[in-house]
Amino acid sequence: MNQKKYTLRELVIYFLKLGTWGFGGPVALVAYMHRDLVEGRKWLHEEEYKEGLALAQLAPGPLAAQLGIYIGFVHYGLFGATLAGLAFVLPSFLMVLALGVAYESYSGLSWMRDVFYGVSAGVIGIIAISAYKLTVKSLGKLHITSIKKNWLLWIFYLTGVTLTVVRQREEILLFVLCGIIYLLYKSPPKWIKKPVTLPAFLLTGVSFWAFPDDKLFEIGIFFLKAGAFVFGSGLAIVPFLHAGLVVEYQWLNESQFIDAVAVAMITPGPVVITVGFIGYLIAGFPGASIAALATFLPCFLFTVILAPSFKKISKNESIKAFVDGITAAVIGSLLGTVIIIATRSITDIPTAFIATGTLLALIYIKKIQEPQVILATAIIGILIKNLI
Repeated sequence: MNQKKYTLRELVIYFLKLGTWGFGGPVALVAYMHRDLVEGRKWLHEEEYKEGLALAQLAPGPLAAQLGIYIGFVHYGLFGATLAGLAFVLPSFLMVLALGVAYESYSGLSWMRDVFYGVSAGVIGIIAISAYKLTVKSLGKLHITSIKKNWLLWIFYLTGVTLTVVRQREEILLFVLCGIIYLLYKSPPKWIKKPVTLPAFLLTGVSFWAFPDDKLFEIGIFFLKAGAFVFGSGLAIVPFLHAGLVVEYQWLNESQFIDAVAVAMITPGPVVITVGFIGYLIAGFPGASIAALATFLPCFLFTVILAPSFKKISKNESIKAFVDGITAAVIGSLLGTVIIIATRSITDIPTAFIATGTLLALIYIKKIQEPQVILATAIIGILIKNLI
């Protein structure tokens, strides 16, 4: 490793600030890290950053948080990874916790309902744009050459869309099956005959969650699976959460789930931190803490376990192919979830206009950010409810 160009205290302060002011989702957050730490402060070499980004993309769980953990690990090992990860996540966790308290206390008031009337419709436009960007990034642009090149991934993608809409939930087994099929197609699997780190990692930590309360135990297991089995970036976790929280366990109703996604949009830091808000609605502060810890634990373990030998692992074509197959199906499932949520959130002409306006604003106004859109839709929702 290279000589340290920063103290651990400086790194922790940086991630506290990024977690407090870093709006824009995972793609923006990893760009901020490159701008600040590679180009600006020169704390990291370009190669170190690229290795961390590659590891984060290969791993399940939140992309930006994994990269932050890796950066902490580069020069300060396990302790640095732990402090960097906590510093990055803590500010937004406290924010969503406060929003959870306010939501539970005041959701019965008209102003809160008015705010989320507009925000819920605006979220549809934001998720739709995110789904499109994830599609283009992972599968390529929508033209003949790209589709021919990645034809099998497009099949996985469309299958994910279709099954999610038809069954009203995402299918984990589909994701795993797509990963295995693409692995067999793209890179003959040497590691299937001699298993390596990935299968063992996916089982890590399941027995750790032994809480006396049955609901807390269920919360821990559910969000542990969300962190361990969901590939993709930020909102890719939405289909899994929707299927479990609304359909299977019925811990949240559709309206509460939409509001939870909205909370992810209006807070800085990792989008996935909305699990803290969700956990609070289910089981108060213990639920919020367990949901957040369980979601981020897999990506933390994955990063610190694999980081020392990642140069070798990152060249494993079988692992890359497995993750590519899973990601294609997951992003398709995300689009399917957008369709499901849209049919339930766009209930009248005003909400249709809000959703469409959000979509057009994000496409044509280059400098606009998601928090600005959320603020605008909240104001519009209040005005519509009070003037019409």
